[in-house]
Amino acid sequence: MRLFLVQHGDAKSADEDPNRPLTERGRADVAAVSGVLAGGHVRVDRIVHSGKMRARETADILAGYLRPTSGAGAADGLDPMADPMVWEGRLTADDRSLMLVGHLPHLARLASLLLCGDPERNTVAFQRGSVLCIERSGDGQWSVRWMMIPELVQPMG
Repeated sequence: MRLFLVQHGDAKSADEDPNRPLTERGRADVAAVSGVLAGGHVRVDRIVHSGKMRARETADILAGYLRPTSGAGAADGLDPMADPMVWEGRLTADDRSLMLVGHLPHLARLASLLLCGDPERNTVAFQRGSVLCIERSGDGQWSVRWMMIPELVQPMG
């Protein structure tokens, strides 16, 4: 199974807009990363996002490029302070390629839990708009395949 963990793109502050939609830069970063993923023939069966606007918008951009076979939609357990054990349990029974679009600290805690068994260890330095690809082997062990950050595909400015 391949799992893609995506931190949402750059979002407006709560002072600017309480719904916290993506900024123009956030949209551009996610589109640039999505284009590289699609060009590299990355395939996902499903994209799942938290219910927050910035995660939904990020997932929608990714879905437009990657066209997941089972679509995209919201799910519980992906909010910033969610318990990573929830998704660890869900992933053990699934062999499809899945993309989770969410927030810190949840994504970092989930990655650490899967990779080293401890959600409190800081194993991955996520950035807004970044994608971490990890893979579960036949014996249930997770390992990092690759990680992409927006500045690798789009100059920072």
